Amino acid sequence: MMGRALLIVGVMATLGLIASAVLGYMLDGPVGPEMSRHVLVSLASCLLLLFSHCWIMFYLIGTGKAIKDAVKEHGLDQSFVEETKWFKNRSYPMLMLAMGLAMATFILGGGAATNSLPIWVHHGLFWAALVVQGRALWLENDVLGANERLMADLDRRLASPRARRAEA
Repeated sequence: MMGRALLIVGVMATLGLIASAVLGYMLDGPVGPEMSRHVLVSLASCLLLLFSHCWIMFYLIGTGKAIKDAVKEHGLDQSFVEETKWFKNRSYPMLMLAMGLAMATFILGGGAATNSLPIWVHHGLFWAALVVQGRALWLENDVLGANERLMADLDRRLASPRARRAEA
């Protein structure tokens, strides 16, 4: 359930990135209240994106540790632990890329606003960040769903009468 809540934060961050782009493409120049609004929405969206991805990574670490401990304590099949490793190996590279592109877009936006950097660099980074963010959300949804199913399966096995007799 916690992972799904974090996924919703990621969706909100993505909507914020889109709103920021709309504000950015409506700018007349690098000065004025419109630029301030663009920067504030960009900052908030970037921070939400970082928050959601980092906490999803921590969530997968925490649930993986809990599963590893339960497998060790109850003598269950190691495939549970291997599956949690697969979740992290599958999702972490895309999450890191999404965070890196979002930060680069935000940081280099300052260079574009001061004409120290061609505007197309900022625009290109934004579109790359948006595509990667969409892919990261899709991947997070798959991984978090599989993680929830794995934890539910483990809970069922631990709650079964056979498992309770084995511990006694």
